[in-house]
Amino acid sequence: MNHHSTSHAGEQNPVQSAKLENFTEEIGKLRPNGNPLIAHKFGADPYALVFNNRVYLYMTSDKLEYDMDGTPQKNSYSSINRITVISSDDLINWTDHGEIRVAGPQGAAKWASQSWAPAAAHRIIEGEDCFFLYFANNASGIGVLSAPTPVGPWVDPIGKALVTRETPGVEEVTWLFDPAVFVDDDHQAYLYFGGGIPEGKAERPDTARVMRLGDDMISVVGKAKVIPAPYMFEDSGIHKYNHIYYYTYCSNFDKGDRPEGSPPAGEIAYMTSIQPMGPWTYQGTILQNPGHFFGIGGNNHHAIFQLADQWYIAYHAQTLCQAMNIPEGYRSTHLNRIEHDEASGRIKKVHADYQGVDQIKCFDPYQRVTGSTIGWSSGVSTEQYHDAVEISAEVSAADSNVISAKLKSDSWIAISNVDFDREGPAIFTAILANQGTEGTLELRLDRTDGPLIGEMIVSSTTGSLHWMERTTEITGAQGVHNLYIMLKGSTDSSTILLREWKFNRKDEV
Repeated sequence: MNHHSTSHAGEQNPVQSAKLENFTEEIGKLRPNGNPLIAHKFGADPYALVFNNRVYLYMTSDKLEYDMDGTPQKNSYSSINRITVISSDDLINWTDHGEIRVAGPQGAAKWASQSWAPAAAHRIIEGEDCFFLYFANNASGIGVLSAPTPVGPWVDPIGKALVTRETPGVEEVTWLFDPAVFVDDDHQAYLYFGGGIPEGKAERPDTARVMRLGDDMISVVGKAKVIPAPYMFEDSGIHKYNHIYYYTYCSNFDKGDRPEGSPPAGEIAYMTSIQPMGPWTYQGTILQNPGHFFGIGGNNHHAIFQLADQWYIAYHAQTLCQAMNIPEGYRSTHLNRIEHDEASGRIKKVHADYQGVDQIKCFDPYQRVTGSTIGWSSGVSTEQYHDAVEISAEVSAADSNVISAKLKSDSWIAISNVDFDREGPAIFTAILANQGTEGTLELRLDRTDGPLIGEMIVSSTTGSLHWMERTTEITGAQGVHNLYIMLKGSTDSSTILLREWKFNRKDEV
């Protein structure tokens, strides 16, 4: 999770340039590409948790920093105390679940000052689903939060750091950060972490560690063991394939000569073992530095996971930051396929790109959809309300954590490959609030100027936030299409919060 900003020469990809104050166009994630996964906010150091055929990505909440004149500055990483969560079951349309308040006075872990580079795990304990989020408090220790769902609500079950300088076996670790967690088939869990380069030890830093977690997932057991990762820098990762354990990490940027077979600078390297705590054998690298693919370098951070019989690698790159033409340091998560060689067990080299991965299933519009679910977007942001908010009599009581999409005049959300089936829907229902002048929410197929299948007028309201349920009839939507949800405002100040939406079939009306 170190914030190395070395620029690396590489093949330049065309990007769309835009000034920050004119952030109203489609930018970063351009149709039909899948990378970066989202373009309405940043998200770094991804970690993947798969639960109920859905992948949840937990990311460091990179946020724009400004000088006194309001000009964007390089990311200092000094005030990041939240973790961003997004999820998807099709890998193109992503739901923004907002941010977890982790560190600081407003956070669950008030003892911590920062939260970087999360890792997440699921365990069934005493018959209940339990979720655990491990995070780095800068480079000084690792904390843990727990929750009954992948998106919270999160609490700190121990009220202090889980791993500190006093933890057996970590005294010599330069950076106590970048956790990865693995629950094995026998339910024993392991925590991997560490990084940094002791003086003069770039080739063999020996700052990576693995140790057992207790059955409660919120304690450590025994002594941490050294993982002898060549040119270790940071970013532990762990996965298991065909009974082989794969420890993955980011190599360091030391400029000295490297022995043949050593990992080049800033690449994702890997080691294998037949046991979760080693001994380990170095195998090579699988992902070059982002600068090689996107023309802007920096640190390399990843997570490897399986969904629907395919393997994927999530990693970050500064593509959105570059497209916005702002200073460096703001990362966005990307996704590409990863393949293991069945015969040798080795991992094939990954080619990072803007295209990303294929959508693995069509989108179901006949379910309740969170308004912050986005395939592509233009001029859209998301807003989060942690406390109960006013709800009209038409709508059920508020959640404690409400996420909505914020659409301004002429902005839009596109949902990829929506399956309306042969008959098609009759009704569209939305829960929304108006923060400006009257606007019209338009539903179109395939393009921003595609066939209009329905529209609803959203009248202006005054005073506090007021959620309302509105419906409109739908005609002409059959089969599989990209769905565009667009706001046409009566003035430039039209602003709508879209909290939830759903289509209904004719027989459901």
